[in-house]
Amino acid sequence: MQIFPAIDLRDGQVVRLYQGDYDKMTVYGQDPCAAARDFIAAGARYLHVVDLDGAKDGTLANFETIAAIAKQGGLYIEVGGGIRTEDRIRQYLDLGVGRCILGTVAVKDFAFTARMAEKYGDQIAVGVDARDGYVAVNGWKELSDEKGVDFCRRLVNAGVTTVIYTDISRDGAEKGTNLDLYRELAEIKGLRVTASGGVSSLAELEELRRIGTHAAILGKALYTGRLDLKTVIQAVQD
Repeated sequence: MQIFPAIDLRDGQVVRLYQGDYDKMTVYGQDPCAAARDFIAAGARYLHVVDLDGAKDGTLANFETIAAIAKQGGLYIEVGGGIRTEDRIRQYLDLGVGRCILGTVAVKDFAFTARMAEKYGDQIAVGVDARDGYVAVNGWKELSDEKGVDFCRRLVNAGVTTVIYTDISRDGAEKGTNLDLYRELAEIKGLRVTASGGVSSLAELEELRRIGTHAAILGKALYTGRLDLKTVIQAVQD
């Protein structure tokens, strides 16, 4: 299993939101590049970066920050937040980012998502963020009428191989991740699932690996010290 420590960016700062609420934000650092270096020092090989400003309004507010992180090297980086055009995909890939995560656009323009998956292959993932089982869009502010697990089945049939699935109710809450959900997703053939949201114990990570989860994203539990990245990597990362 791959372990992705997370850097969520807002106004160039390292932050965490509680259950996707922009009004419930905690700032954990002023230097995202330093945070990335700390992850490398702990043994990280992968990094999950989210531009929260981009997710909310589609801007490139944190592009220079992401460029600086990528320029440092040493990490396979996946980026999400406001990526809704092929031009934006190319901008990030040209920085050396390994994978772009499509979110809102995957719901609102499924045909575009299928084309990008066909063209860019493993360089495209879809972030499926669900509240009460239904996919949320536009920075988690709106709910669609599509169930998350059904959407994942539709994605894999369209050629998307990697999905980052977040149960919003667990995100940033440190109350544990939704293991039953990931057991269900593990049954979808051909889909590599990244677990995101609420992962807060080594036992959970070991269970996620056991059921065949491809990767896990660690956020708030790292910043609060509940989980130690070096220990996690040594225990569960392939």
